[in-house]
Amino acid sequence: MYRNKYFVFYSYQDFVILHFIRNMDSHILERIRNTEINKIMKKICFLLFLLCACIAQAQNAYHTNKDISYISGSETDIYRLERCKLDIYYPENKKDFSTIVWFHGGGMEGGNKFIHKELREQGFAVVAVNYRLSPKAKNPAYIEDAAEAVAWVFKNIEKYGGRKDHIFVSGHSAGGYLSLILAMDKKYMAAYGADADSVAAYLPVSGQTVTHFTIRKERGLPDGIPVVDEYAPVNKARKETAPLVLITGDKHLEMAARYEENALLEAVLKSIGNKKVTLYEMQGFDHGQVLGPACCLIADYVKRFK
Repeated sequence: MYRNKYFVFYSYQDFVILHFIRNMDSHILERIRNTEINKIMKKICFLLFLLCACIAQAQNAYHTNKDISYISGSETDIYRLERCKLDIYYPENKKDFSTIVWFHGGGMEGGNKFIHKELREQGFAVVAVNYRLSPKAKNPAYIEDAAEAVAWVFKNIEKYGGRKDHIFVSGHSAGGYLSLILAMDKKYMAAYGADADSVAAYLPVSGQTVTHFTIRKERGLPDGIPVVDEYAPVNKARKETAPLVLITGDKHLEMAARYEENALLEAVLKSIGNKKVTLYEMQGFDHGQVLGPACCLIADYVKRFK
C-alpha cells in the first residue's frame, strides 16, 4: 500500500502547515481514490500548503554572490571554466544557518543555475550550481562536477556563516538524479575530500534511479529501455546513508516510470535495512508542476531539521 500521500492540517509557527498521514485503512483509501471531488480538494490543499509553508521569514537581509568557480586546482578546459560556477544566496547578519545545494534540471543537456522562489527568504542559504552538459561533456563529467560543487560548499560555507553539519543536497529531474548518485555512490565526493554521508539529507525531486536516459543516449542504447549499471543509483543502494527524501509528481502525470523508479529505490533500500528513506508522491502535479510544492516541502524539512 502506498504511504505518505494523504495528509492533515496542524498548527506550526502560527501557520496552517500541510503534512502527510501514513498507513490509512485500505477501504478508506479506496474510497478517497475514487472520489472525484476529493481530487479537487487535494489540489486546493497542496496550494494552501505552498502558500503557508513558503511564507517568507524575512527578518534577515539576503545577499547573492554570483558565478563563483568551484573548481579546485589548475584548470585549462575552457568549457569547464565556463560552466563550473555557482551562486550562493545567504542570509546576512545570521550565523549557523542551513544550506541547500541545488542542481537544476534539463536532462543533462540544458538548463542553468537558479534559485526557486519558494526557497528564498526562508532563513537558510541556497547554493545553485551549474555543471557541464552533454554533448560537450560526457558522463561522468556532470556527476564529477556535482560532487566537486558539494565539496566546495563543505570547505567554504562556514566563511559565510553556515553550518557544515546542515548541508542538504537537492535538485529537480536531472538535478534529482545527480543528488541520488552522489548519495548512493560515495566515490564521487570522496574524490574531492568530502563524505557523502556527512550531508544532512538528500531531497531529490523527480530524479531517475536507474541509469539516466542521457547516459544511455551517449552510449547509443535504445531509448525507453531501463539500464541498471554502475551509474544507476538503485544499483548502489546502501544500508547506511544520510537521510533520503524522495519526491515525485503524481504517478499518473509524471514522466513515464519516474514515480515507479523512486518507489523501487525506496523498496530496495528498505529491503537491505535502510531506515532513513521516505517517499512522497505529490498527487495532482506533473513533472514540471511538482517543483513548487516540492520546494515548499524541502524548505519545511530543512527548517525543522535538528
